[in-house]
Amino acid sequence: MSMLTFEQARHELITQISKLNRATPTVNFSVWDASGYVLAQDLVADRNYPPFNRATRDGYGVRASESTAGGTLRCIGEIKAGDTLTQPVEERTCVQIMTGAPVPPEADAVVMIEYTTRDKDLIHFQQSATKGQNIVPAGSEASKDQSLLQPGTRLGYAELGLAAQIGATHLRCAKKPRVAILSTGDEIVPIDASPGPFQIRNSNSVSLAAQVHEAGGDPVILGNASDRIEILGDKIQQGLQEDLLVLSGGVSMGKYDLVEDVLKSLGATFYFDAVAIRPGKPAVFGMCKEKPVFGLPGNPVSTMVTFELFVIPAIDLLSGAPARPLPFLKATLGEAMKEKPGMTHFLPARVQFDSAEARVKPLAWQGSGDTVTMAKANCFLVVGPDIQTLAAGENINVLMRRGIS
Repeated sequence: MSMLTFEQARHELITQISKLNRATPTVNFSVWDASGYVLAQDLVADRNYPPFNRATRDGYGVRASESTAGGTLRCIGEIKAGDTLTQPVEERTCVQIMTGAPVPPEADAVVMIEYTTRDKDLIHFQQSATKGQNIVPAGSEASKDQSLLQPGTRLGYAELGLAAQIGATHLRCAKKPRVAILSTGDEIVPIDASPGPFQIRNSNSVSLAAQVHEAGGDPVILGNASDRIEILGDKIQQGLQEDLLVLSGGVSMGKYDLVEDVLKSLGATFYFDAVAIRPGKPAVFGMCKEKPVFGLPGNPVSTMVTFELFVIPAIDLLSGAPARPLPFLKATLGEAMKEKPGMTHFLPARVQFDSAEARVKPLAWQGSGDTVTMAKANCFLVVGPDIQTLAAGENINVLMRRGIS
């Protein structure tokens, strides 16, 4: 099996998971509780938005043709947000109006109060008005029965605010996919244990669970499987009861890297088992019993990188949503760099935003086991496979970590 670029690997897994003949289960939520879920229904406007011509500034509703610089109009009343219109604006008159209030049908402009002076009921205008200024016309945001949010939309604060605005108090959402998480290795002990001199705590299960939550899935923690074929096989079969299985460790070329062999014995088909990235080269993706399975490298930073690149789009698709693109941005490199060509490097880094410019510096690290440095990073600095040297000041791709600043 040839080694893929990370772009090819993402395309392959998206293609294969999209072929699954799987109905996404749904559940109903209050709009208060639906944050982070994927919408499974069409939401339509219950009326025109705005439902009336809406003032966008505090000022005076006027006929634009009558409001000229140096001119004067008589104010006949006041309209605040929520008021019902009761008095027409007759010729050579105006009405004081507040932001968000309905504009009388006879008025076709709102002059900001900053450009007027008042003497009792006489309003003196310092600027001429133009038709439509400071007014949002009725129905210009959305018309009645217009589709506003479609199935597959991930619900954030703006989407939920819109749902509430149109009276959608309960939403049918895709059930979050259940993601089984299994670490492997004789050297792994529970996080509440006292490790021996050559043992490590099962931090991967914790970081993976956090990444699953962040991506919109429900983690199912299976603990750790020792390097025994029978034990690993039992744990994998348990994980295959869920929607997706993620393993960490056991996917390299060592004598006790048993994950691929056990999965093959269970009928798995593999679509890639190596990706041209560093860290994370020995990443594995396959399908077993019609369930997506990922074997991620065991070193913690490798696990974090490969989850971001490959598992998140799988969770998206199993949630009934399209796969989100990687959140790349361009940043100015703060110092010169040199990396080995041939692979795409994802290096722990720190990006800062100075005014409108993003500036990034790589962090000194000790390789893919260095979680101390990873916890200081807010992004990965991405060095392409054809690049060997980079000068300070060059623009470079940065992959932001999700959920942190």
